[in-house]
Amino acid sequence: MNIEPASLSALQSYHLLTSITVPRPIAFVSTISADGIFNLAPFSFYTPICVKPPILCFSVGRRRGQKKDTIRNIEATKQFVVNVVSESLCHAVNQTSGNYPPEIDEFAVSGLTPEDSKLVKPPRVAEALASMECRLLEVQEFGDGPYSVSLVVGEVVNYYLGDNVYRGDCVDHDLLQAVGRMGRDSYCRTRDVFEMERPSV
Repeated sequence: MNIEPASLSALQSYHLLTSITVPRPIAFVSTISADGIFNLAPFSFYTPICVKPPILCFSVGRRRGQKKDTIRNIEATKQFVVNVVSESLCHAVNQTSGNYPPEIDEFAVSGLTPEDSKLVKPPRVAEALASMECRLLEVQEFGDGPYSVSLVVGEVVNYYLGDNVYRGDCVDHDLLQAVGRMGRDSYCRTRDVFEMERPSV
């Protein structure tokens, strides 16, 4: 079976693409507006792209053709924090995905706690076991009309890790219990892990 993307509606394309590219990590992004209002929102079009310096990216779609609070805040302040979504945060994270007006603080909506970051103005999520403070490098625009997206590229300037999560030079995934995004309303746990050594060539 072959499907040409041009034959699909935007919604069909979204469902197909997001059900194939699985599992996806979730960037739980905290920002602050120019007026000092906190914002929290999850994004699963997200990945690291460089290690030295550490650089990551995530994309923010439009809502009814308009830029979301997250991208407007990042463009205004040039800073953001990516918080890791663990199983214990799932319901609170889902609560922040609603279409709230700009004056609403999603920390308050979700019951999560804003904690001062070390090097950037937006707060991190105190309940998150890992967070990455970032400064904006660039924003690139892709797509057409109401379905266009802003690709945010940022450099990690500080890592926050819970005391018990960091082991050696890595995060202990059994303790982190990160959650991944699947298609539609489905998520996955990261408990079922296996290892394979790379071939020595």
